[in-house]
Amino acid sequence: MLTLSEIPPTPEKISERKIIVYKSRVDPTIVKLTAEKMKFKLFTKFSFSKNRSEEIRVVSVDKYYEPYVLIDAKYNLQYYKSKVYTLDVEPETEQVKISGKSYKPEVEPAEAGKSRKVIKLEAKMCASYKDKAYLVLDKEGNEIPPNQVPAAPSEDNPEEILKEFSKKKGSGKLTPQKEVNIIKNRIVKRPPNIGEIEEELFQVSEHAAIYSPIYEITFRNEKTAEEKVIKIDGVTAKVIS
Repeated sequence: MLTLSEIPPTPEKISERKIIVYKSRVDPTIVKLTAEKMKFKLFTKFSFSKNRSEEIRVVSVDKYYEPYVLIDAKYNLQYYKSKVYTLDVEPETEQVKISGKSYKPEVEPAEAGKSRKVIKLEAKMCASYKDKAYLVLDKEGNEIPPNQVPAAPSEDNPEEILKEFSKKKGSGKLTPQKEVNIIKNRIVKRPPNIGEIEEELFQVSEHAAIYSPIYEITFRNEKTAEEKVIKIDGVTAKVIS
């Protein structure tokens, strides 16, 4: 069995992290119409009549990008596990040959104060371990179901888009390395009592940061100066908060 100092680091093959920015599939006009509809819902919520709708107005419609992280990885390990088999031999045995190799019996204590002759055979058993995972993380680094990430065509120049919205785009709390470490810690499992590692590889085949457009609409009650904010998904046009 390998000691901690003898166990080599896990070999890795990590794909380059891609940046993907989704195109907005919602026309700005639709966003404005949705804002007007939401304004009437706010009337009902705050007990305003429709003929006094001027008391609540849209202050701003801002666009920003919500980040998600996708990671697809797998882990393969082939290893040998050592085991010693103890075989009893007859008392008069002086030598045992197995496949041309000679073994000299040893004397071991047995039950009732007696002794026995044995030979010990060390064998290496080949085994393998495999695992894989596909993770989707939100901007907080929490795992979410893949269906929570919308699908849309991507922008041709994502870096330029993010630069333009640098002050408004959301930013993830994890570094790219920490993102990889999350999935690595989940699937890289070396079984105990490894005698020898024959082959091992942790591979990330896909690593992408996806930025999805969000429209943030701010309403203000001119009478009370209270403000409320709703968010509209720029891909699906759904109100998300």
